This record gives sequence, C-alpha cells and structure tokens, in this order.
Amino acid sequence: MIRAAMIGCGEISGVYLKNLILTFKEVQLKGVCDLKKENAEKARAYVHSEIEKGAKVPEPVIYRDMTEAFKDPEVDIILNITPPLNHYEITKKALLSGKHVYSEKPLASTLEEGMELVQLAKEKGLFLGGAPDTFLGAGIQTCRKLIDDGVIGDVIGANVSMICHGHESWHPNPDFFYQRAGDPVMDMGPYYITALVNLLGPAKGLVGLSKRSFEERVITSAPRFGERIKVENDTYITGNVLFENGAVASVFMTYDVYYKKQPHFEVYGTLGTLVVPDPNTFGGPVLLYRPEDDLYGPSVDPGLLPPVKDPYEAFREIPLMFDYRENSRGLGLADMAKAIESGREARACMEQQLHVLEIMTAFRKSSESGKFLEMKTRFERKAPMKNNPLHGVLDE
Repeated sequence: MIRAAMIGCGEISGVYLKNLILTFKEVQLKGVCDLKKENAEKARAYVHSEIEKGAKVPEPVIYRDMTEAFKDPEVDIILNITPPLNHYEITKKALLSGKHVYSEKPLASTLEEGMELVQLAKEKGLFLGGAPDTFLGAGIQTCRKLIDDGVIGDVIGANVSMICHGHESWHPNPDFFYQRAGDPVMDMGPYYITALVNLLGPAKGLVGLSKRSFEERVITSAPRFGERIKVENDTYITGNVLFENGAVASVFMTYDVYYKKQPHFEVYGTLGTLVVPDPNTFGGPVLLYRPEDDLYGPSVDPGLLPPVKDPYEAFREIPLMFDYRENSRGLGLADMAKAIESGREARACMEQQLHVLEIMTAFRKSSESGKFLEMKTRFERKAPMKNNPLHGVLDE
C-alpha cells in the first residue's frame, strides 16, 4: 500500500480527503500537516467521522511540521496542496528527503524553478507530478478517444477561453489571484492547457499579448469588504499556440471582463467540431457536430438566417465512455501510486506539468518581447485511461 502525507489542509483539501478516504483504494492517507494546527485537526476530525460511519482506513496522524512528515519512513508520497507560491520550496524539500511528490497546480512559479524540480526528481529516481488531474476524467478522456479515433478528422485548431471579472466579489482571501503565480493563466490555465496538450499533443511555440487593466481591486466579499488589493500581474492574457501536429489554438483568459458563461473549449477538425466540457470538471457534456448532422438544413448565406438562441442546437451529445465523471480530485495521485507499485508511467507526470508551465509562462514572456517563442520542453502524451470494473482501482 502506498501511503501519502498531505501538506496543506486549506479549502481544496476537503475533496482530496473525501476521495482518499472513500474512493481510491490503492493510496492511503498517513498524516496531515498545516501551518494552522486547527486546519489539520479539522482534517483528522473529518476522517474520524468517516471511520465512525464505516470507512476502513486508519486515522491520520498530525505532523508538527512538514519536516516531520518528510522524515516519516512510512510516507511514500508528499501531497503538496499548499498555496501556489509555496509549491517550489516544499516540493524541493520533499524530493531532497527522498519522497515522491504530487503537487497541486502549478508545478512552480517559473519555468526555471520547474526545470530544477524535474532535474532533481530524475537524479533521485523519484516520481514527481500533479494537478490538474481533471483530464483523466470521463469528459476529456471521451474527447481524447473521439479525436484519436478520427471522428473529427485531422485536428485543425482549437479555441479556449476563461472569462470573468475576478474573484474579489466572492473569495474571502482573493489576494493571491493578483500576485505572482496567480494570474488567470497560472491559476485557471493549468486546466485548459493540460487538456489541450492531452487532446492535441505537445506545443511547438506560441505568441502572446497581455496587459494589466486595473492597478488595484476592491474586495466586496466578507470578511474583508472594502479592502484594496494591489494588482501585481497582467490580468488580460491572449495568444495563439502552435502545436507540433500543426494545429493552432487561440487562448484567452482574463479577470477583467464582465461575462456570464465562463468556460469555452472547442476543438476543430477536418470532419467536424467537438465541444469539450469545462476542463475544471471531470464529467460532461461532450458535444459533437459533423456535416451530416445538418444535412437537410438551409443552404443559404448564414448571414441571412434568423438569430440562433443556442449555437450548439445542431450538436449531439456523446455519451461518456469512461469512469470518474464526479469530482475525483486525487485521481492523479492514485494513478501515481499505481505507477509506483506497478512500474508503469504516471499519467499526471512531471514532464506534462513542466510543459504546461512553460506554455503558461511563455504568454507573458512573448508579450514582453514581442516575439514568437519556441518551446524548450518536450512532452509525450501518456496512455489514455482504461476502464476498470472496480471504481477507485487504477489499471496496471
């Protein structure tokens, strides 16, 4: 049995705890740690309540600090779900202590930090990888199968966007969204970019433009209503990514725009168009449009047709073909545990995280330099998911 220690017991830890206790059978939670001891105690109390309901898991220990967790000989993997700016430091210390690491996104704040972590993991023969693992869910895996099977023909390109007006209206502590490693691409981009490289393959290069529309933000959520936040990064980011297979993806992410529908993800092929579900989720819907779907439609200038309320009305929904359509955060961790035990590659691997990190950081660098930037990192898509009859157990 592979055992993990959770470092960081903040808001995102709840779903990890739930899935480690109730869903995934091949990785066990050994202990928890947080700078605020009450957070760690709350995490252990949750596990205790599930044990009382019948969960067959041990009660986790509470570590005094992360160093104690790193020294625990019974811990195999460090689950690093601390704030983004802490990822590099904590992951590095864990690797130096001889532990495998599964980290929340992003891998690090800069490409240089990410490259250092990957090199260190390779030198020590350790697994390193991490979130997002939503690409392993039923929705995006169904899309991958449709693309790999040629249902939409050769991929021409994609169009993805994440549009909102920031998080200060609802998040209790929105500061980090406007600090280093917290801009729209670094915070939400991992979901979209990870999905893109899993559907289209590795990127060859990109060109980007970005700007900072507001120098400060005013918090309108409790408990810090009225406080002002200094904006330290660009919050309107757009660009085009060229993939090695020749496809071109348009990417647009912002915290500056009033908009109702947040996720938008379409993939275009020579035989049809695929609408990919929100990459921040594990399920669907998956929508497909091919010419024969509208074979008897009017053959007239589209500009002369009456307005369409639903642009996807001619699309058909494709049934999901894989498991894990609910919120399955921790799926990538379970996959890593299975990889450690079986000797196969982990799907949410360090090469993927590093390639995604380079793509994300390249938008700002390209905007500053005014140049098309070639990617330095290389990434090879790992095997798609396989359906296992037992939910919570991964394939060999």
